[in-house]
Amino acid sequence: MLVFFLLLWIVLNGRITPEILIIGCLIAGAGLLFARRATGYTLQTDIRICRNIPIFLIYTLRLIWEVLKASVMVMTVVFNPFEKPEPVIVEFHSGLETELQNVLLANSITLTPGTYTLFQEGDHFVIHCLRREYADGMGDSAFIRYLKMLR
Repeated sequence: MLVFFLLLWIVLNGRITPEILIIGCLIAGAGLLFARRATGYTLQTDIRICRNIPIFLIYTLRLIWEVLKASVMVMTVVFNPFEKPEPVIVEFHSGLETELQNVLLANSITLTPGTYTLFQEGDHFVIHCLRREYADGMGDSAFIRYLKMLR
């Protein structure tokens, strides 16, 4: 976090001089102390974040892929006069432990065209799907598998 604060300081200044580095180190240290007191930030938080970066990258790439696939599927429904939407509402429990994991899943579902999170409380989800096949496997999707890897 200290390095992140210092890099942010350098980027915002737009140049590197000895004065900017010294003042940046002081401000980054003050920012770190504030983060520790205000949010309970610890070194273990840094370690956990660094350990989860590869999973977040894979998750983000998978989300982009699913959004692109769903976009094509929704376009076929919209532009084909013979295709009709068959809306369905699905309820499931994700089995995810933390609120962060459940909120990430809810937002990922809403970002994917053809699906919308109507309700999410804990690991209970209520999802609206444009077509019945969009709801297949919702409770054991790749999103849930990746989010369960986060620790």
